[in-house]
Amino acid sequence: MADEANRQLFPTQPASHLLPPSRTNKTLSTTPESSYWRTFRSSILPSNLHLPITSLAFSPSSPFPLAVASSTSIRLFSSLSTEPSFSTLSLPDLAYSPSFRCDGGLIAAGCETGLVRVFNPANSTSLRSLKTHSRASRVVKFPLLHHKLRLFSAGDDAQLIQWDVPSETPLVTVPGAHRDYIRAGAPSPVSDDVFATGSYDHTVKIWDARVDSGASSVLSINHGAPVESVLFLPSGGLLATAGGNTVKIWDVIAGGKAVHSVETHNKTVTGLTLAKVRDGETRLLSVSIDGYLKSFDFSRLKITHSMRYPAQLLSVAFSPTGTIRVVGTNNGVIYTGIKTKKDELEGEKGQVRSDEFVWSVPEPMPVLRKNKRYFSRGQSEKPSEGDFVIKRREKVKLKEHDKLLRKFMHKDALVSVLKTKRSTSIIAVLEELVARKKLIKCILNLDIDELGLFLSFISKNATLPGCARFLMDLAKRVLEIRAEDIESGGDELAVHVRNLRRMVVQEIQIQRSLLEIQGMISPLLAIAGK
Repeated sequence: MADEANRQLFPTQPASHLLPPSRTNKTLSTTPESSYWRTFRSSILPSNLHLPITSLAFSPSSPFPLAVASSTSIRLFSSLSTEPSFSTLSLPDLAYSPSFRCDGGLIAAGCETGLVRVFNPANSTSLRSLKTHSRASRVVKFPLLHHKLRLFSAGDDAQLIQWDVPSETPLVTVPGAHRDYIRAGAPSPVSDDVFATGSYDHTVKIWDARVDSGASSVLSINHGAPVESVLFLPSGGLLATAGGNTVKIWDVIAGGKAVHSVETHNKTVTGLTLAKVRDGETRLLSVSIDGYLKSFDFSRLKITHSMRYPAQLLSVAFSPTGTIRVVGTNNGVIYTGIKTKKDELEGEKGQVRSDEFVWSVPEPMPVLRKNKRYFSRGQSEKPSEGDFVIKRREKVKLKEHDKLLRKFMHKDALVSVLKTKRSTSIIAVLEELVARKKLIKCILNLDIDELGLFLSFISKNATLPGCARFLMDLAKRVLEIRAEDIESGGDELAVHVRNLRRMVVQEIQIQRSLLEIQGMISPLLAIAGK
């Protein structure tokens, strides 16, 4: 019995695998890929541009100037320092798709009128004007290898043309190459006669000028969404296409077989480019109007890094040296990332740099010494210096309509919020009822007085900015399903309907006046852009 009493029921020391991991001397874990992208110092390129950056392109030859398409001009930045120097190449209308020749000696760009111009980037002079497109020439590309006198162009007229630049004559013309706008194109890295086009008809086609004189495509691929960008991968056997929120990789040699689909973006993908990273590897960079730039390792079919920007992204480019990353936005801001040495990025002690900002690593919390006085404190005792005060979460006071919505009393919630006459709250409740698919049922169950409240709100806020389309469609629907009640509802409902009609007429007049003003200002803006 004495032996059983002295037997230890628990080990004197806890098992090591049951203890929580120690937080002392713990460093932030990073992957080699994220460490590489952190060596890029992010900044904003001073460009004084205010219109969307539709396209970006680096020259393939030193000193690797950057071409930026915005408004009616192409800006050539010879330096991306704090005080960048640039020259301007003017076009008669909105400029698109600047493209450098393989030796950097020429640059070509399209514009909204369908004109394609070829410039000398050294002195910004226009050398050739190629005019065949009847609508905007959205795609202009030089071949990547040896043909310095050839040029591909395509546009909103669904026409694909291969040009002989010195004579300004088309060598190959394919009318009706697609059934919709052609908004993307890419030359092959293995043959100057092979070219890929992407269209809003959801298809990507590959053309070979040597086959049937280039009159018909040699391969057609259905992306499944309007195509915004296409790009050959370095081997020339794989093709990347972007459309909708999806980037797809296709095996061209296998007859257009789908290899992989990347669906990590939340909104439309607008641009693709290739980036040379560490150890000679290549990544596929994609940008989207969701504000994200993502790096995709197509050898492992894996997203390796993601960067967030505070604007919608429309274009992206990466320098041939692998030292400069440039992203264009919808508001004219150009974000640059210039690769620097790792030790230059390390700030003061206790700081860590990410792609967009620097934050301080918090110091470890001091250990609280739990003594008798600590446990005997009362609620009324005030915290002393060094104490960590945890405040109670304040109780959220719900409005009456929020309480009714929680109880699924949809009609009562709608009537309650209508009585408050607060437009923001009313619109929020209406959108919630639309999400629950209960709005029409609630409107059908409104009595005459409640219908009067609803029509009063509609007649006063139908043209509210940001909600006009929703409210006007709703007003039309209400007038259709409650027409008999409105006719027999008396003068009060008739007054609300007349007020709604008067507001619609005034809004139409305002919109016509704005269109007239826009027509007068647009030529002035085009002249100012030149």
